[in-house]
Amino acid sequence: MDRRSFVKGAAATTGLAAAPAIAQTAPVEISFFYPVAVGGAITALVDRFAADFMKDNPGIKVTPVYAGTYQETLVKVLTAHKSGAPPALSVLLSTDMFTLIDEDAIVPVDGFLKSDADKAWLGGFYPGFMANSRTGGKTWGIPFQRSTIVLYWNKEAYREAGLNPDKPPGTWDEHTAFAEKLTKRDASGAVTQWGTQIPSTGFNYWLLQALAIEAGDVLANDAGDKTSFDAPGAIAGLQYWVDLGQKHKVHPPGVVEWGTTPKDFFERKTAMMWTTTGNLTNVRNNAKFPFGVAMLPAQKRRGSPTGGGNMVIAKKASPEQQAAALKFAQWLTTPERAAQWSIDTGYVAVAPAAYETPRMRDYVASFPPAAVAREQLQYAVAELSTHENQRVTKALTDNVQAALTGAKPVADALKAAQAEAERILKAYR
Repeated sequence: MDRRSFVKGAAATTGLAAAPAIAQTAPVEISFFYPVAVGGAITALVDRFAADFMKDNPGIKVTPVYAGTYQETLVKVLTAHKSGAPPALSVLLSTDMFTLIDEDAIVPVDGFLKSDADKAWLGGFYPGFMANSRTGGKTWGIPFQRSTIVLYWNKEAYREAGLNPDKPPGTWDEHTAFAEKLTKRDASGAVTQWGTQIPSTGFNYWLLQALAIEAGDVLANDAGDKTSFDAPGAIAGLQYWVDLGQKHKVHPPGVVEWGTTPKDFFERKTAMMWTTTGNLTNVRNNAKFPFGVAMLPAQKRRGSPTGGGNMVIAKKASPEQQAAALKFAQWLTTPERAAQWSIDTGYVAVAPAAYETPRMRDYVASFPPAAVAREQLQYAVAELSTHENQRVTKALTDNVQAALTGAKPVADALKAAQAEAERILKAYR
């Protein structure tokens, strides 16, 4: 579609043609459950957006609720759903789509949208982000804080190691070679700076998926009912990850914490790290050295899974609350606000029109790393998402950690993960 039509339609946000009218006699009250999962003062930004929306829409009262990690937020949303009083709008991992559908907890948004402006808004998001937002011909999630995995590197450390500070590793072999030069040890042989760091708590399935994609395999089908955890690319990817620590000794051994990886980067405990582009603004604000951001290095191909959260609307919310929730979601994803959200957080702006705004053009021109994750979308695939996603990813996460700690050989760990996923998903086929 013409991007200009998206700008025009999205900027309008004048209401929903087919949604129930929002009561004018008293404000419609909605809760907005939001997960705090990455660094930065995001809660203040969400509070400000809610306040600005209420000024523009005095008939709606939005109450942000900060519900912990993505996993904790999902549990709270499902608990509230079962009690009959769910938040009207929540930001949850896009990969929880099948779980939320199976629990009958959310409603598709397509039926609310009848006007050309509303349809243009829904059609204006990046196709890569819609892969985890649609299934069965319906749209269940609205892209909001979406991401890919990117490589960050310390340019000062590169110079000290005799590397070109403006040239990131383009392949796995280069990544290993660079990490070997970047790893520092003191006189006793203790490591004072690791060459690279790939976190393995919380979202290790996501990092493994990137490695598997780069090695030529995708971990799950689009229907969310079949996985390929023991595919050759997955085995090659996990073996490479294990070898960085156990064979090449350029990566911390064992398990690396997701939450402390950026801090390790700031404190020069690692010269490179793989993490979400959602940490970009955090890195920009806290790194006391020049740094670079690049697409992940390739093996057979480049690649990263998409990631991050979608906004979903509760099925048990009242029609008036559903209408208010969708209006707030439309308001949040207009090009100007999507651009500001990306600038303030580091997440990828969810629509091409956001990158055409003067504010975003100026920002990317002054800070080119802001465009890296967007450019990587051409190589991205949908993040791993299945029915009973929490159980399936836990099977993979536990076995990935077992391989990284040396408790299981790589192939055995992934075969065990696949067997458990097959047991869980067989009933859905």
